[in-house]
Amino acid sequence: MREELTTLWQSFRDWVEGNGPRPENEVIPPEPPPPLPFTIKPTTHRPRFHELTIRERYELWVEHHGGHLFSSLYAGMSVLTCVLLVLLLLATVSELPPFGDPENPANNEVVQRYVERCGRETGAQNIVAGVILDYRAFDTFGESAVLFTSAACVLMLLGGASVPRHHTFRRDDSILRGVASLSIPAILILGCAVVINGHISPGGGFSGGAILSTALILCANAYGFNQVHNFFPERTFVTSSSGALLAYAVMKGWSFFTGANHIESGIPAGTIGNILSGGLILPLNICVGLVVAGTLYGFYALFSEGEI
Repeated sequence: MREELTTLWQSFRDWVEGNGPRPENEVIPPEPPPPLPFTIKPTTHRPRFHELTIRERYELWVEHHGGHLFSSLYAGMSVLTCVLLVLLLLATVSELPPFGDPENPANNEVVQRYVERCGRETGAQNIVAGVILDYRAFDTFGESAVLFTSAACVLMLLGGASVPRHHTFRRDDSILRGVASLSIPAILILGCAVVINGHISPGGGFSGGAILSTALILCANAYGFNQVHNFFPERTFVTSSSGALLAYAVMKGWSFFTGANHIESGIPAGTIGNILSGGLILPLNICVGLVVAGTLYGFYALFSEGEI
């Protein structure tokens, strides 16, 4: 009897303390390990300043003091550079010869030869065309190559990019299309005339190519880029520009070679004032006009819709 009372009392105490009988399928979580009486911290050796290498000393100095110092130094050097550049330019301008002085270095025998012998030596009535496409044709070839290279770089950067297309749709503007239908043929004829007559009148490949590109841009705005793509796609642009540059290089390469070796080039200068005159100036103007027209329209098309 006493043992039963003891067992009953023990069960009551377990029930009060929450230690009663548990279900058979209950998962008892493991007891956490007892906390350690102390925590062991890893010992690290902090080197002293004299123990650091030169690079470590520099990085430590930059971390504590370099930020503000470098920003102030950068601002000061920028202002100093601008001031020195302005002073250098002012000193250069002050040493320039006075305008209109016949003793200026620009008024030398080279300019006199351009004026007196340009028509006889180049066959061009336009002295400017004779200078840039005969006497200094190598410089003009470099300028055309720069235009083609810049267009090729923009084409590589933006040709495959997903640029928002703002002008790909066909404009529903009857007035613009009517004006364009009348203006585009006239602009094309004017551009071709400026290119072809560049050696006998004011004009040439650069100005004529800019006029031709205006016709292409107007057509794209009036009828949409798809209309221009039908006769001037990317392949045509690359072929015409690269072919024009190659033809320019071959023609002037032959001219340079024969001139440097005092050999007759076999290219007649023609009669001054005729359309078929000026030696190689007429085909060179056509090459430059093709490069300029394609480059200007290519820039407009790429920055407008993302592709030519």
